[in-house]
Amino acid sequence: MNYLEAAQEIKEVIPEIENELKKNRKQNSYGLIQTFTDNIRLRIKQNDRNILFLCLKKMDDIYRNGDAVLKNAVEHTFIFSLDNSTAFCSEEYRKMIFSHISKDLQTAYSRQIYSHNI
Repeated sequence: MNYLEAAQEIKEVIPEIENELKKNRKQNSYGLIQTFTDNIRLRIKQNDRNILFLCLKKMDDIYRNGDAVLKNAVEHTFIFSLDNSTAFCSEEYRKMIFSHISKDLQTAYSRQIYSHNI
C-alpha cells in the first residue's frame, strides 16, 4: 500500500477527513499519518469509541500492508503520540484503547518506549 491507497482507505473510514487532507501542505505519508493521528486523538477525547476502534484497525492495516515510508510514518508519528493521546484517559479507557491496537503496533510501541528509557 502506498500513500494514495492509504489516503483512500482512511477516507472510507472517516469521509470528513478529506478536507483536512487537501488543506495539508505536506501531502506525503508523514502528513497523512499526522492528520489521521490528530483525528484519532480527537476521537479519544470525544470518547467516540465506534469510529476510534475502526480508525485503530485501519492504522494497523496501514502498518501491516503499507510501504516502508508508511510504516516509518506510523511508528514515528502515531506510535510516538500514543502516550500523549491517552495521558488524560482513565486507566480503564486507556486499557480499552490499547486492547484495540494490534500486537504489531503494541510491539512497536514497547520497542519505542523502552529504547527511549535506556
